[in-house]
Amino acid sequence: MAGHSKWANIQHRKGRQDAVRAKLFSKLSKEITVAAKMGDPDPEKNPRLRLAVKEAKASSMPKDNIERAIKKSLGGDADNYEEIRYEGYGPGGVAVIVEAMTDNRNRTASNVRSTFSKNGGNLGETGSVAFMFDRKGQIIYPADAGDADTVLLAAIDAGAEDVESSEDGHVIWCADTDLGAVSAALEGSLGESESTKLVWKPQTTTELDLDGAKSLMKLIDALEDDDDVQNVTANFEVSDEIMAQL
Repeated sequence: MAGHSKWANIQHRKGRQDAVRAKLFSKLSKEITVAAKMGDPDPEKNPRLRLAVKEAKASSMPKDNIERAIKKSLGGDADNYEEIRYEGYGPGGVAVIVEAMTDNRNRTASNVRSTFSKNGGNLGETGSVAFMFDRKGQIIYPADAGDADTVLLAAIDAGAEDVESSEDGHVIWCADTDLGAVSAALEGSLGESESTKLVWKPQTTTELDLDGAKSLMKLIDALEDDDDVQNVTANFEVSDEIMAQL
């Protein structure tokens, strides 16, 4: 799964850039509001909200923004968002999962379908590619959190399933239902993580050449630019040489 780890890190670094910070904060705010509205507005009593707030803090989202998003869920003016998953294929036959939150299903479906078709992809039916992924908890730590053995032992003690360590950092995997507990345990031994969230982990990956990678990235960037889209996942990998060119 090395390729997917690189992609996760690309996404993470991209999210740090100022150019996409406002859009990132908007997506994080929406997740916080929805999580708070669906459960308790107290993060300590709402696992989904607790993870959403943790991810927002990891992305340097201001405390005022986080509190405003929670308060919005308590007011009558909060939008009613519907969570929808779209599945399809991108350039090179790469499987793509798009997670969206929308107050207008028709608008979002039309936009996502159009984005796929304009960028060399095809939107499929629900379930058409999800079987190629596993729903997992993903926790990312920087390289300086500890050496590979230290992080591995901490992850095992915390109840994680797997660890991928490289010079870029440590990616810790766990069952989706265990994310909150594993994350809390790791905080005690390794400190605050860079990212903690539920993701779709590919069971297999498709290796792309430079042209294929550029085409796929164009599709993913276009999908992520949609205000209704929260997350985009694809089962591809590229070599270090191509990564450098991207």
